[in-house]
Amino acid sequence: MSLFSAVADFLKPAPPPDPAVLTALDRVVGMLGPQLRLASHFEKRLAPAVQNALSYCDGLVAALPGPVDISRQAFAADPLVHALFATADDIDQMLGRSQAVRDFLAEPCAWEGDHFYAMFAARRQYRRQLGMAQQGDVIRNDVPQTLLYFSGQTLIEPSCRLEVTLHGLRCKAFESLLHTFGAHVEALRQEREGLRADASVDHAHLTILRGTSGGDEFAVTTRHLAKLSDRLRDNAESLTPDHLTGALADYLQQPAAALRLSPVSLSVDRLGVVHDSADGNGDVQTINFPELTARDRRLHLAMLARISRDEALDAVNRVRDRQHRFMII
Repeated sequence: MSLFSAVADFLKPAPPPDPAVLTALDRVVGMLGPQLRLASHFEKRLAPAVQNALSYCDGLVAALPGPVDISRQAFAADPLVHALFATADDIDQMLGRSQAVRDFLAEPCAWEGDHFYAMFAARRQYRRQLGMAQQGDVIRNDVPQTLLYFSGQTLIEPSCRLEVTLHGLRCKAFESLLHTFGAHVEALRQEREGLRADASVDHAHLTILRGTSGGDEFAVTTRHLAKLSDRLRDNAESLTPDHLTGALADYLQQPAAALRLSPVSLSVDRLGVVHDSADGNGDVQTINFPELTARDRRLHLAMLARISRDEALDAVNRVRDRQHRFMII
């Protein structure tokens, strides 16, 4: 390549970002505030990081296992589904009480297929107990046991088309990253208000001390006020559009710190008792699933689920009927 060609390529304007990146940048501004667009070279600085975060979210959603059938039949046949619910009736309760499922079933698109898809999420819990177990040739009823169970079962982004559910989950994953960064910005703003309040108190105290002979206290308060002023200056700098844009770009280049899947493997029996392994015990099954760490730092089992539309509709109608009868009584 000639020197002239090299210079021409260097001076050539950068190609516009991908439409998906532009849409994501609009979402960034919508969630974090329009002041970000005041940053110099906002789009150029943030577009590569946003592209990286979108690619990460695509991979995260693609790594979700499933779709796994969730039904009464699956509760009896699938060890994982059996572990997720205490009884088969709890599946109906989850479906019937889910606002996302109710909203989905009210839409005409719910009748496009016999099944629909969603992300299933639940929290892993443990309880200690004393139970029966065979130790050698002796059966004891006071053996310490760990019981596995799940709570907060919920369905997210239901749709008759799996690709629609996956697209919705990718969008939610990106929004989760922005929510986490937004919480950091809000913490900075709250810190600024606290520093301003402390500085106001110190200023008032200094005004009183100027009319007294408390030289040592005046000096201590003056030094403390100077430190507050330095912290306020640093805080104000961190909240400028340029600094926030740079911090957001760095954050979106490392999204796994805020949103990630971690594999989990457990051996449990049909009663939910956790065992060291399933070796040599036909009543013990090993279940595998990923857990999602999101902005609230709580772990949630996450997987794709497939659910019968008619079973969900029956569950919603039964729950509504019970609620109606309860209101009448």
